Amino acid sequence: MSNLDAWEKRFKLKVVEAISSLDPAHDLLHFQRVVNLSKNLCQFENANLSVVLPAAWLHDLVIIPKNDPKRNEASRLSADAAIEFLKSINYTEGPLDEIHHAICAHSFSANIPCETLEAKIIQDADRLDGIGAIGIARCFATSGLLKRQLYAEEDPLCENREPDDLIYTLDHFYKKLFKVVDKLHTKEAQKVGRHRLEIMKTYVRDLYHEIEGES
Repeated sequence: MSNLDAWEKRFKLKVVEAISSLDPAHDLLHFQRVVNLSKNLCQFENANLSVVLPAAWLHDLVIIPKNDPKRNEASRLSADAAIEFLKSINYTEGPLDEIHHAICAHSFSANIPCETLEAKIIQDADRLDGIGAIGIARCFATSGLLKRQLYAEEDPLCENREPDDLIYTLDHFYKKLFKVVDKLHTKEAQKVGRHRLEIMKTYVRDLYHEIEGES
């Protein structure tokens, strides 16, 4: 077992301790998917795994609901908590400032530019987990928590109006999810993202046919 393998077990235990069972979109499985995506992107980009691995595991250590006014502080709070934890376990495999930045920059709402390759990988991995088939599942899980309507009866596909995802779940695809691929950094993430984008477009098209009562 490598040093990072041993550290990874400790990161996972910390996540299990920290997360809530009330948010299915940010459960342990979300963290595991982001870690696996990050590892894959790390190999393609020859990035520093000693930064990527703890940042991926601890990226959402502090979860603030999407409708909370402090939502844009979540990644900074997670980064601060992650570094405090890493110091407490004497993690010295990778530079803590780079881990802190990678966690801070991963969030959409924080709007922090990625200054390192490792930060780009964490951001790409987290965003990939928000699109495609799993992204659809997470989107509707979050919508259920926030009690938002599934779609607008008039113009569900936002053809003649601005999308409002504070009210309608389907609008979130037009407000954010369909645009994610254009904001991915790494080539491999862009490749995966394009495939996941097509999955979402097919889903929305099929959903619309069912809404309209078509076979």
